[in-house]
Amino acid sequence: MLYTIKKITKMDLLLMILGAVLASVLVAYIIVKFLPLKLRWIPSILLLVLAIFLGFKIYNGIMEPIQFNKEKVVKYAEVVASLKIIRDAEVTFYEVNGKYTIQKDSLIKFIDSDSIALTETKTIVEKVNKGGGVIIDVEKRVTDTIGFEPVLKYFKDRNYKTMFKDPGVENTEFELEVGEVEKVQGLIVPTFRARTPKKNILKGMNESLVKQELEVIESDQIKGEYVSVGSLDEVTTGGNWPPSYDKRDGAKEE
Repeated sequence: MLYTIKKITKMDLLLMILGAVLASVLVAYIIVKFLPLKLRWIPSILLLVLAIFLGFKIYNGIMEPIQFNKEKVVKYAEVVASLKIIRDAEVTFYEVNGKYTIQKDSLIKFIDSDSIALTETKTIVEKVNKGGGVIIDVEKRVTDTIGFEPVLKYFKDRNYKTMFKDPGVENTEFELEVGEVEKVQGLIVPTFRARTPKKNILKGMNESLVKQELEVIESDQIKGEYVSVGSLDEVTTGGNWPPSYDKRDGAKEE
């Protein structure tokens, strides 16, 4: 985050300081060269006003990016929380149906009314006749279904009914897509992706800082123009946010 602040303010602050130095030298030269002693209080007042103005601009140049970063983290955290619910819903749907879904209403209905199988895997020993009177013991892993439980159990106290609504962006929902990726030759694996543009989340904030935010590449930032979970290009159910957003969720649960 400090890297971003330096990137934004370094040139502006340098120009401000340089301007202040040149203005001070110019005013001092005029005072000494041209103004009589009784009028020298006038440029002193002007210098004071200039110092206050430059001080305000420098302070604002430092604080605005800091405040921007604080506000964006709060906004992103709400988005990430919703994307995590979507991710968990899609993963559970996949476990039951063997595929992801693009139907938002169906995914909510799935949570409300469907069930997930409870399985138990154990190792058993079977006797195998190898012929010629030779019988050997062979270990075999067997998975049995021992019951069912409602999917809703895993989404208790989570706002899954509104998980597709983009927090803070009026009348906007997350984009939801499904696809397939050939993980290895001949093995096709289903994929999904849910995302929303950063520019919508940051609407109304400093345009210059928003533009830079869309181009960030630092590992401790949300890279790119979207906040997203899953991928259509690779097999993953992870999000593009840094671990700090997961730590925030952990702190809330505690």
